Amino acid sequence: MRAIILAAGRGSRLQQAQLRPKCLLEFGGASLLERHLQLLRDAGVAEVVLVLGFMHETVAAFLQNWHGPPHAQIVVNPRFELGSVLTLDTAAAAMRRGGDVLVMDADVLYDQRIMRSLVAGEAPVNRLLIDREFEPGAEPVKVCVRAGVPIELRKQLGADLSYDTIGESVGFFRLSEAAAARLASIVAGYVQGGRADQPHEEALRDLLREASQVFEVADVTGLPWIEIDFPADVERARQEILPRLRARPGTP
Repeated sequence: MRAIILAAGRGSRLQQAQLRPKCLLEFGGASLLERHLQLLRDAGVAEVVLVLGFMHETVAAFLQNWHGPPHAQIVVNPRFELGSVLTLDTAAAAMRRGGDVLVMDADVLYDQRIMRSLVAGEAPVNRLLIDREFEPGAEPVKVCVRAGVPIELRKQLGADLSYDTIGESVGFFRLSEAAAARLASIVAGYVQGGRADQPHEEALRDLLREASQVFEVADVTGLPWIEIDFPADVERARQEILPRLRARPGTP
């Protein structure tokens, strides 16, 4: 199993991110990236592909002091400001290399139990995570489920959409070898079709809705996590989320 971590964006909505990449923001003495790598190591993931863009040299310098596992390969999206679907396309080779693949946003502070929910079970598995306790509005990427099957993944939902469960996506996805290869093809179609400015969730949505792969949902409601987008998120992460984490990564 390999992890693809998307960490290319500028994070323009965060004032701090103008000074350093969001993945290097520190919480409890460890950066988001360090926490990702430690949790992946604890989960037995030995290979990481880190897709960078904004200030990628700074992140590369940090990794010089990281003595894996997991081994972190860097790929750079020089047009990172265009859209995250292009960032994911930069990791196309990793999606096509075989084996289960994790696609993960870099700007999330989360509990180790969320990682365990993502990687549990034998391959092949297609899985997404849902948190049913979320603040409504235009910002969260919603997951809609009907009869146990995820049917929608988007910020804006159709008014006539029928579902029995709704929650927020954590931004982490587990894909089987076949699903990862199919996603690579969908993403390539976006780029070749002039839609490289789209968020990568749109390509994942297409994969979900075309029903060529069977997806399951892991409910992580009640477990602490937060996506870091705005200055208020940084404060909430430090004051509310960090104290609730079961343990610092790398500890029992």
